[in-house]
Amino acid sequence: MTPSISLCLLTWNEIHGCEQVIPNLPQGLFAEVFALDGGSTDGTVEYLTAAGITVVPQVKRSYNAAYVEAIGHYSGNGIVFYHPKGTVDEASLPLVHAELVAGRDLVIASRMLPSSKNEEDDQLIRHRKWFGQGLALAASMRWNRRGVPRISDPLHGYRGCSRAFTDGLRLRPGGVTADLEMVHHAYETGASVSEISVDESEREIGGSHFPAWKTGKALVRYLINAS
Repeated sequence: MTPSISLCLLTWNEIHGCEQVIPNLPQGLFAEVFALDGGSTDGTVEYLTAAGITVVPQVKRSYNAAYVEAIGHYSGNGIVFYHPKGTVDEASLPLVHAELVAGRDLVIASRMLPSSKNEEDDQLIRHRKWFGQGLALAASMRWNRRGVPRISDPLHGYRGCSRAFTDGLRLRPGGVTADLEMVHHAYETGASVSEISVDESEREIGGSHFPAWKTGKALVRYLINAS
């Protein structure tokens, strides 16, 4: 029997990205599609509702809380988390879906593989990319004791998880370290992990919701202190 996979759109004031992504979203591939919205005020909720997508209001405001609440809501055998920012082609969703159906526990859409493209690749100074690559190496050295293939992109929130993986996951209720916590869990449990190559472009409107310095410090603290 083919596993039923849920799709969760994580949104917070993403009307421009949603207008780009939703018309071509492969909704029929998934057993359910819903959005977990962090309090959008720009028309995102209204747009998604008009498109027939159920919007679940986020109760607690933090990045980690979004994942915790989405995991508590979905009903499939696995879930794909996708941020409809318009920076990564929604045409890659069937690839993540297929990996989960094939039995993977954690599937990451990587911007760091040799065949991938990162939004900073055309820049001379690539702060976010270099930080992500350094964190990937450090996380593997710190936690990978079970021979899990090294995860190249520990910070891309576009990823899929099996039900068994999310059932065993104990994310912190607040903060911004959810993506790295999932990588930690995968290494500690010897999960079946795969990555697919994706191309990332810059946002056309708006910027990151995560201040680089503040977020970076929180991630490094987690890396050092998590047992």
